[in-house]
Order: sequence, then structure tokens, then C-alpha cells
Amino acid sequence: MPRLTTVLRTLAVSVATLIAVTAGTAAAPAQARSGDGTGGGGPKAPKAFVALRDVDPTILQEMRYATPHNFVGVPIDGYRQPICLLTRPAAEALHAAQSKLLRRGYSLKVYDCYRPQRAVDHFVAWAKDLDDQRMKSEFYPHVDKSRLFEDGYIAAKSGHSRGSTMDVTIVRLSGGSVDMGTPFDYFDTLSHTLDPRIQGVQRENRLLLKGTLEGLGFVNLAEEWWHYTYTPERFPDTYFDFPVSRRSLTSAYVGP
Repeated sequence: MPRLTTVLRTLAVSVATLIAVTAGTAAAPAQARSGDGTGGGGPKAPKAFVALRDVDPTILQEMRYATPHNFVGVPIDGYRQPICLLTRPAAEALHAAQSKLLRRGYSLKVYDCYRPQRAVDHFVAWAKDLDDQRMKSEFYPHVDKSRLFEDGYIAAKSGHSRGSTMDVTIVRLSGGSVDMGTPFDYFDTLSHTLDPRIQGVQRENRLLLKGTLEGLGFVNLAEEWWHYTYTPERFPDTYFDFPVSRRSLTSAYVGP
């Protein structure tokens, strides 16, 4: 399959370029929490965690919370590198989804994967600061910030911290973006995956992503078209707090 091989190499180059552009750190204190797989020198990931890039280097990564381009407007606590960490079963299932989408002329792109508890705490602190509205026009233009908790956009715990949840979209291999009806992290009911106001090509694109992932064991959060959890979860009851960094991994990925 020479064409697919060429596509894979092109996507790998694109990923490397994105890493070079967005590389940076968001320093946070290495504070251990109960059940976080702590090893010497601070919190470490359990051996079940891997870097998605080691499993599938063709999946694009635009790790928003390691940059200021997110609803808070600053890099988020705990994101020391712009990389996607996931439990191994979740990463391998994404690889299977990518293989299916490549044949149809698309690629997956992840915006967020494992999210440390300290990042969730950062979101909570930001939501309580009603004076900070710098990103309102882009991410929550129709929602009063005082309602973010009540409406469920911000919570004290996140499934992302368990390691099998990711925020993901699709892009065309030709380089064009795919219209999903709303941007990623858009706080509005229009972001509900099956909102009836989303029709035509936008709905088809959401259903392509949904159908591909659900066929491989992922479950969509109905309120966010981009939010998927691989099931069964490896750590269904544990919220980790090790930093998003390759140094947090305790072992190298060995393929199947």
C-alpha cells in the first residue's frame, strides 16, 4: 500500500513540526496524591500509561492546555510537555480508529488526553474568578461565567484524570479542516453531539467520528462532540495527578 505509507510518513513529519512549534513547559509542583502511582522523585504514571506518539505517530496532536489557546487563556497547571498520555488500551484503540480513518482520507487529531488533577483544580479556580473573562468571546460567548458549575461545564473531577478519556476530532489528509459545527471546548448546547440544530455536513462529520470510535469500544459524552472514553477503563475509580510529561512514564512502550 505505497500511498498509505506515504500518508503515514507525511503525517509523522506534520506531528514533529507541531511538536517543535508548541514545545514548552508549564511548571507545577510535583505533589503526590493518593493512588497516583508515585515513585521516587515525585508522582509517576503506572506502567499501564503510554505516550500516544509511541503507539501511533500519525495521529496529530494539538495539546491545547499546554498553550495559552484554551478557555482559561494561559498554560494549565501540570502540562509540562505538549504530549498525549493515555492508558495503553485506549491508545491502541485510537490507533485502530486511525487505521480506519486513513483509508477514508481522514486523520484523528487529539486536543487533550490524560489530565492531571492539578489541571482540573486550575479550571475550578479560574471558574470561581468571575472577573477573568479574557477568553469569553471565543469559548463561552452565550454562557454567563457564573453558571459554569451549575450547567456542568466545569467540575471538581474529570474522567480525563483516569487516563482513558481524550478530546479528539478529525481532519482531512488533504490538509483541510473538518467543520464540526462548533470549535473544540465551546461551552454551548450546540456542542451536544446530536443537537438537532447541527445538520448537513456538520452532522455527518460528527457521526463519522462517533461511528468510528464507538465501533471500537469508545463512549461519547453526549454534551461534547469531541469527548470520548475507551471502555472498559483501566482505572475506573482513580484520579491521577502526575504531570503531563514523558518523564512521568515508568516504562517504554512495547508494541503488540
